[in-house]
Parts: sequence; structure tokens; C-alpha cells
Amino acid sequence: MTAAGPPAALGPYFAVRSDPSPPPGFRPLAELYGGRGPLAARVAEVARVLGTAEVRVAASTAHLGLAARLWSVALGAAAVTGRMPEWGGAWFALPPQGPFDLWMPAGAAGPAAGVEVLERTVLDGQLAPLAAAVRAVAPLAPGLLAGNAASALVGAARQLGSVPRLRGPAAALTRELLARPALAGAGAVTAPGGPLGFRRTSCCLYYRTPGGGLCGDCVFTRAPGR
Repeated sequence: MTAAGPPAALGPYFAVRSDPSPPPGFRPLAELYGGRGPLAARVAEVARVLGTAEVRVAASTAHLGLAARLWSVALGAAAVTGRMPEWGGAWFALPPQGPFDLWMPAGAAGPAAGVEVLERTVLDGQLAPLAAAVRAVAPLAPGLLAGNAASALVGAARQLGSVPRLRGPAAALTRELLARPALAGAGAVTAPGGPLGFRRTSCCLYYRTPGGGLCGDCVFTRAPGR
């Protein structure tokens, strides 16, 4: 079964399974970041779906989706409960496409979800090893991956903002996180007091896919020539 409540109601990126034990086929989340196994297979499938022979493009797209899943769960929990999930006990199942399935121990209350905790548990604990694992599959620039992480964070905050009571907490945490060292150079964020806006200083390379265009927060205003 999946977790109930506002985060899960926002879509599959926010849902977390809460079965009594990890379902069959699930593996400890740390294994996602070790070696080329599940991650390399995911990148290969993304390349097939996108119709691209450029591994870098597929790896960047896969990374953006995985980062969005991690941020959605973390930021959703922070905005709704004020606490951080226990990522050390998380298990995952990685389908070829779509958000990966995530299981976490039910009732395990983590620490209060301030910006320092989010930085330590998500930026350092999850996204840093994910970036290293992706770079083992394809030679992507660290700045591109930081841009993906920042873009995924803002996307999660905007989705949470569709629930009025979550809009302020999600946006405030996002602005603080975008100022942390790991994301500070990833893009420019709008000032508090208005809608959350962001423009990154890098490109995720999606424009290089057949029929692909620029994302709304891309550094480019016109797709560069190949």
C-alpha cells in the first residue's frame, strides 16, 4: 500500500509505500548508487524511449527524474509533518520508466526537517551519491547535475504549492536550499514575496532529443545548434 495524506495525493512522485516490510523485489536504497547495475539499465531504457543514441542526454534525463522523486518525498514530508523521513531504512524498486517505488518503515519519525537536515540527508546523503553514480555511467558535468537537482527541487515545491497551506513552507525551504553551497551556483531564484521562480545556469540537454525543446527554466532562450 502507499502512504496517504497530502503528499501522496499530489501524485506518484510524492507517494511512499508503507507495507509492514519491504515488498518483494525491493532493495536497500543505497544499492541504487552502487555500481552500474540498476542505474545503467534505467539510462539505457530512457535512451530507448527518447530515441537518442547520446548516453549523456539519457543519463541527464534519468537523473532529473530520480532527483525529482527524492526531493518530492523529502520536501513533501518537511512541508506536511515538519519532519524528515528515515532515509537510512528506505528500500526501492526501479521500473524501466516513471518514478521509482520507495518503501520506508512506517512510524519511523525522523529529525525535524530544517534546512540543515534537508541538506545533510538529501543533498549530501542522497543526491551526492546519485550524481557520482550517474557520472560513472556518462560523463556529465557537475554543474549540469547540480542544475538538475535544483530544477527538480523547484518543481517539487511548485507541485506542493498547489495545496495553499503548503505553498509558503515549501517555497521558504526551497529558497534556503538553493542558497546552500551544493546548489548556490545552479541558478537564480526569485525573491520572497512573490511566486517561486527559477532559471538555471545550465542545460539538462533535453533539447538534443528528437523533437525535444527547451525546459521552462533553461539557461538558453534558444536551442543551440548541434
